[in-house]
Amino acid sequence: MKLTMLRNLAIGLSAALTLGTAGTASAETLRVGMECTYAPFNYKTADGELAGYDVDVANGVAAIIGVELEFVCQEWDGMIPALLANKFDLIIASMSITEKRKEKIDFSGPYRFSTGQMLGPKSKEMDLFDDAGNPIPDNFNGLRVGLERATTYASWFEDVLPGADVVLYDGSEPLYLDLQNGRVDLIMTNPMKAHLKFLSKEDGAGFEFKGPVVDEEKYFGIGVGIGMRQGEDELKGRLNSALKELINSGELEGYAMKIFPFKLHKDEWGQ
Repeated sequence: MKLTMLRNLAIGLSAALTLGTAGTASAETLRVGMECTYAPFNYKTADGELAGYDVDVANGVAAIIGVELEFVCQEWDGMIPALLANKFDLIIASMSITEKRKEKIDFSGPYRFSTGQMLGPKSKEMDLFDDAGNPIPDNFNGLRVGLERATTYASWFEDVLPGADVVLYDGSEPLYLDLQNGRVDLIMTNPMKAHLKFLSKEDGAGFEFKGPVVDEEKYFGIGVGIGMRQGEDELKGRLNSALKELINSGELEGYAMKIFPFKLHKDEWGQ
């Protein structure tokens, strides 16, 4: 009798351990691609930890939908090809939702504004836009413009100012460095990042915004979203629900206020 009871107890313990292991093994893990060098949105701290607005959004969404995350650092111009090659499952890297990109991948709803603005030295007077905010092509003659490769800024210049002398860069760091050293006369980038990373610092004291914010939806889309492979509608629905929860709870605004004195989204995105 005792042997039977011991055997049954052993079988029960074995089954419990097996179920526990199966539960752990089946926990969903999503791989997230980002540059890891795009401060203040996604970057590595001095301790090697990932931080920034995009990282907070990724972790906030993961907590709501109940998944583990694995971050994968990827150069910007290879971001979409890497997603399509299954190197990761999501892009959470301040990627603007544009029609051109939607030909290849799908997006969640937006979680941040997407705009561009030009920076140049205070010592150079530049009349680049008319009163209606449209660029004046002739006034770009003789100016070298630095742009990060495969960005909405590069696409805008290619279509709107095809005759401009453009220099393409593989990241934002050399972009700012060449502006400081006079190798380019202008750069176009995200104005929020430019203010925090450059203009508010000692290195940026001699520079300023040149012209208005550019936010044409054709190029900059309706905002920044989470990128994913096409056809993953169930995952997209979960992500959208999570983003709306972050907006309506005030958490998304909290992520922005850690960096900026203002939020980076529209409340209507939570509806």
